[in-house]
Amino acid sequence: MNAVTPEEQGDAPPYAAPGRAGRDEAGRTVRDGGEAAWHSGRRETEAERADRRWNELLQEVRVTQTGVQILFGFLLTVVFTPRFATLSGTDRTIYVVTVVLGAATTGALVGPVSFHRLVAGQRLKPRTVQWASRLTVIGLVLLLATVASALLLILRVALEDTAAGWVVGGLVVWFALWWFVLPVWARGRYERDRTGRGAEVT
Repeated sequence: MNAVTPEEQGDAPPYAAPGRAGRDEAGRTVRDGGEAAWHSGRRETEAERADRRWNELLQEVRVTQTGVQILFGFLLTVVFTPRFATLSGTDRTIYVVTVVLGAATTGALVGPVSFHRLVAGQRLKPRTVQWASRLTVIGLVLLLATVASALLLILRVALEDTAAGWVVGGLVVWFALWWFVLPVWARGRYERDRTGRGAEVT
């Protein structure tokens, strides 16, 4: 059995998984069929990264689905209450729109599970994670619309029409700020910092 020389082994880290270890053309540590072992600063292959991101996504979807199920279940019971018969035509329209948005939200947030199940075993995990992430974002947008519509319906009954619109508008801005604006801002700042560090190195 021939010993591996330091030149052949390179400076591959000792934590590389069992299998072949070496360097690709870009100088990255590779193992087991040439998958890069470094992704986003983590010591993981592309498959490991896809598995990790999928597990994280599932946890996020579970949290979101719980809220959607509670809200959608409440909306479905409203039509059977005595107060529903006294609602105006406008309020009934808002209710129908809210229920439809709730159903669409449920479909979008359950979509990642269905997508994964139908393509399981086809070696499409990284692409599955990408599509599931997009479906989740769509579900969050629909959830925001559902919450806004439900609040509008409730506040129109509890407050004057004008006041209800202002309150709902303010709450939509509040949700959008924490759900979308802040993450996008943080991501953009991270990209700028990373680009700046790269420019300093070069």
